[in-house]
Amino acid sequence: MGLTPNRDVFITCAVTGAGDTTGRSDKVPVTPRQIADECISAANAGAAVAHIHVRDPKTGKGSRDVALYAEVVDLIKASGVDMVLNLTAGMGGDLTLGSTEQPMPPSPNGTDMVGATERLVHVAKLRPEICTLDCGTMNFGEGDYVMTNTPAMLKDMAAQIKALGVRPEVEIFDTGHLLLAKWLYDQKLLEDPVMVQLCMGIPWGAPDDINTLLALTNNLPANWTFSAFSIGRNQLPYAAMAMLAGGNIRVGLEDNIWLDKGVLATNGQLVERAVKVAEGMGARIIGPDEVRSRMKLTKGW
Repeated sequence: MGLTPNRDVFITCAVTGAGDTTGRSDKVPVTPRQIADECISAANAGAAVAHIHVRDPKTGKGSRDVALYAEVVDLIKASGVDMVLNLTAGMGGDLTLGSTEQPMPPSPNGTDMVGATERLVHVAKLRPEICTLDCGTMNFGEGDYVMTNTPAMLKDMAAQIKALGVRPEVEIFDTGHLLLAKWLYDQKLLEDPVMVQLCMGIPWGAPDDINTLLALTNNLPANWTFSAFSIGRNQLPYAAMAMLAGGNIRVGLEDNIWLDKGVLATNGQLVERAVKVAEGMGARIIGPDEVRSRMKLTKGW
């Protein structure tokens, strides 16, 4: 079988995330104005999709504040720059155990566990074209933090997202998460066209080697649309890897703060570099309207 790379590629830019990157780079946006400006810069550079978290402007830490999301979205709308909006729904599933000897009660530092409806309040209010659905539970870091998404939680969130008319982007951090995604699909909680993000290289999830990526892509249903990314210095090589595997590209400061060795990146620069990689490999970069058509997205603004 010959090589079948994706020749019509869309780029997602994950502009800020919720991790502790603000202390390592002054390029990571924090305020709603900064986050909106980075989305606009990414779109102007060639990104069709902006993946958006918000942060507390005072502390720089990740936030679920609906008003912050609304301000970012309003600023993007006012700019007149078109992009597909993809709001995270990953916040609110954060569990940090007390200690190895006394795991309960959970530590108040880093624990933010709320119900399915509360995790989706901003999605219900703002109705973006896409919101994320983190399809599983996973250890993060070297301490006691657990990203927590039980099967029952995923069923409830998927049903609510479907009822809102928003397309979920299913986040796959490990091989078992793909099985959960298929399970949700079999229960008609995910509708075609299914949209998947393969999140590679994040300890302690799926490593970002070629064989693991292919193990995932070879088990994706043929009609599912996927993007793939890795973190840190492997983010930009993964632009090529994702295309060669038949997928789309994700870059951005959520996953990587470096443009070159010792050179801090902006979101726009990372998108520009991804565009060069894709076009250099003979691909066409598609824009937001074509993404909406392909993924049957409803623009709510």
